[in-house]
Amino acid sequence: MITATNVGAEDQRYHSQDQLSLENRTLIPGILTTDIGSASPSHPSIADTPTPTGSYPTPLRLISDQAHQSYSPEELPSEQSLSPTSTSSSPLLPGPQSFNHQSIRLLGHENVTGRAHEVDVLAEHERTRPRSNMRAAFMNMANSIIGAGIIGQPYAMRQAGLLAGIALLVILTITVDWTIRLIVINSKLSGRRTFQGTVEYCFGRTGLVAISLAQWAFAFGGMVAFGIIVGDSIPHVAAAIWPGLKSIPILGLLTNRKAVILVFIMSISYPLSLYRDISKLAKTSTMALISMVIILMTVIFQGFLVPTESRGAPDASLLTLQSSILQAIGVISFAFVCHHNSLLIYDSLQAPTIDRFSLVTHYSTFISMLACLLMALAGFLTFGSLTEGNVLNNFPPDNVMVNIARLCFGLNMLTTLPLEAFVCREVMATYWFPDQHFSMPFHLLSTTILITSAMILSLLTCDLGIVFELIGATSACVLAYILPPLCYIKLSTRSWKTIPAIVCAVFGVLVMVISLFQIMSKIYRQHGGAAKTC
Repeated sequence: MITATNVGAEDQRYHSQDQLSLENRTLIPGILTTDIGSASPSHPSIADTPTPTGSYPTPLRLISDQAHQSYSPEELPSEQSLSPTSTSSSPLLPGPQSFNHQSIRLLGHENVTGRAHEVDVLAEHERTRPRSNMRAAFMNMANSIIGAGIIGQPYAMRQAGLLAGIALLVILTITVDWTIRLIVINSKLSGRRTFQGTVEYCFGRTGLVAISLAQWAFAFGGMVAFGIIVGDSIPHVAAAIWPGLKSIPILGLLTNRKAVILVFIMSISYPLSLYRDISKLAKTSTMALISMVIILMTVIFQGFLVPTESRGAPDASLLTLQSSILQAIGVISFAFVCHHNSLLIYDSLQAPTIDRFSLVTHYSTFISMLACLLMALAGFLTFGSLTEGNVLNNFPPDNVMVNIARLCFGLNMLTTLPLEAFVCREVMATYWFPDQHFSMPFHLLSTTILITSAMILSLLTCDLGIVFELIGATSACVLAYILPPLCYIKLSTRSWKTIPAIVCAVFGVLVMVISLFQIMSKIYRQHGGAAKTC
């Protein structure tokens, strides 16, 4: 006869054999669950959980009564602990050490092999998954935020006004911090492992279309912005290194913006985009962070040396609230959106808990806010009403330090552009061919179309600010301010706790609609004769 004590000993022996850390609260998703009163269950869908077959020495199957029940969102006990200010230390999916033996039923020889071997497979997957400590997770998230968008922060402050810009940056940082964590909370409530899966779980096919379109547009907009930055950076550097280069046949094309975009993107970014494995581009993350530090230091220190004629005239109106403040929200949002990476960073933690992920998010968003604030103040206070979408364009072309920053920035964009192409390609493949294996014709055709179309758009405009505004007002708003709170409202019990989510979603919709109207009006006015020439 098997007693509860025997079961506990067998369970401890098995998990000791699999080297599952009790201290780190290791996860075995969907197999072992805690008591319904002590933790929140999160059962992945069949599509998310493998169902292999095999054999297990003991002809018994341990089944938790709660593991096979279906719960409505109202019955989930985690509502009290899933608020953004939660202090819960439980992982996203409970681990074996919290298994409640009082709720076990023992079923003789009924289907003894499948579920037991499933535990083996998932335990092996848990042992071999990539892990990172808190510092590495912080670096990954901070690097996702402090990207090309930081160069447009002085322009955002010009659009909003100095005092309003500072307040806006702080408020949006807090909001983004909350919605990043909300994605993990939604994943816990829905039992899905991806942002896309959560949205599809909540809103079906419509939700999948919405998030696929938003992710694709955000990544593609990044590709266009990176192409513009390449054209803004490398010609200045080439002309500064070789003053007479423009008059030399063929080589003189290196000083031509359009020629540089065409040659460098097709010779560097396009071949890198053909990689199937994104990990081959991992080293670009370190270079990207170094480049951002160089650019930030350059704008801060070289701003003091800018000649008077290059500075903007002091204007008291820029210290107050500006009518284009909603466009500033789009520029800031473009810089801060990293929501598509949040669950990847969460899952990479050695002990993935909401508390630990919240700490990573707080540090990352705070440091990113400080970097963006320093960049915004240094650029805006130097150039005022003349501040451009790419603040490096405000500096004289013969400034050596600025040209070093331009070179770092341009080369960084050439190697970062393929990462965005990878995202676009994966979104397209997942949406149109979810059940098909790798197809080389699709891979080559989609990559070629993505790179060439983004390159053509970057050739047609050199107004980086417009691109930041447009992408920030559309896809960034959807990813950061609309979909996460809508999913939370859908999954949680209707109570006062959903009020912040409702406010955030309404805010996102208003910003998107009004900003789009303002941006289109601005583009129309420029087309009428005030367009910036490249």
